Amino acid sequence: MIVTRFAPSPTGLLHLGHAWSAVQAHGFARAGGGRFLLRIEDIDGTRSRVEHVEAILRDLEWLGLDWDGEVTFQSRRLNHYADALERLRAMGLLYPCFCTRADIAASAAAPHGPEGPVYPGTCRGLAAPDLSRPHCWRLDVAKAHGEELWWHDAFSGWRRAEPAAHGDVVLARKDAPASYHLAVTVDDAAQGVTHVVRGRDLFAATDVHRLLQALLDLPVPEYRHHPLLAGADGARLAKRHGAPSLQAMRLAGEDGRALAEKLRAGELPVGIALLKD
Repeated sequence: MIVTRFAPSPTGLLHLGHAWSAVQAHGFARAGGGRFLLRIEDIDGTRSRVEHVEAILRDLEWLGLDWDGEVTFQSRRLNHYADALERLRAMGLLYPCFCTRADIAASAAAPHGPEGPVYPGTCRGLAAPDLSRPHCWRLDVAKAHGEELWWHDAFSGWRRAEPAAHGDVVLARKDAPASYHLAVTVDDAAQGVTHVVRGRDLFAATDVHRLLQALLDLPVPEYRHHPLLAGADGARLAKRHGAPSLQAMRLAGEDGRALAEKLRAGELPVGIALLKD
C-alpha cells in the first residue's frame, strides 16, 4: 500500500509552497488507494508554536486535504531518536562537537557543500572532550560510509548516495535532541512511509538519509522530489522571505478546495511559477 506524508514544522504559517507539496503527497496516495499521514515536526522547542499547529490543521481542512489516523508529533517521539543515537554511538560513529556556526564559517578548512560550509572536522578525534560544555553530536561520515548506496527518485532516476559531500552532519543539536536528518529518517520508517513526496530543496539531503537507513537497518522509500514554487521576483517561496500565508488567504474568504483542485491540475496562481533548477 502507498503511504505518503506531509510533515510541516510549526515555526511559522504555511504558504502556497506548502499547499503545493501537500496536494501532491495527498493526491499521489489517494490515486493509489493509499494512506496520507500528517506529521508535525515540532522538535525545535524554541521556535515551534501551538498557534502554528492549529493554523496548519485549519489550512489543510480548508484545502480539503484529509489525513489518515492521528497526527504524529515529533516532540512525543524523543525516546526513539535517543535510541537511534545510542545505537550509532555504540557503533563508534558519533563524536561531540563544540564548534559554533561562526567557527565553521570562519574556518579556512571548511569547503562548500550542498547546504553551505561543510564542517572541517575540528572536533573529530578529541582525546578527552568536556561534555559539560554545550555540544552537538556529529556523525563520522567517512567512518560510517563503506558500501555503495543507492536511492531512487521518480523524476530523476537512480542516484548513488554521496553523503561525504555534506561532511560530518549533526544528528543531535545543542538546542534540540535530534536533527532533521535523524528525526525524519527514523519517523518515515516507523510510520511505514513508502513514498516521500517533498521539494527539490531536499534532494541532496537524501544522500544523508540513505546512509542513516543503511546504518539503522531501515527500509528505503521511493522519493518524489517535486519542483518548488517561485514568486514574481523569481525567488522560491519561503517563510523567512515573507511568502503570503494560507491563513491570510483563508481569512480573506478564498476557496481552498478550488485552489487545491487547480494545484492538482498544475494551474498556478498569477505571479507564481515553478522554480528553475
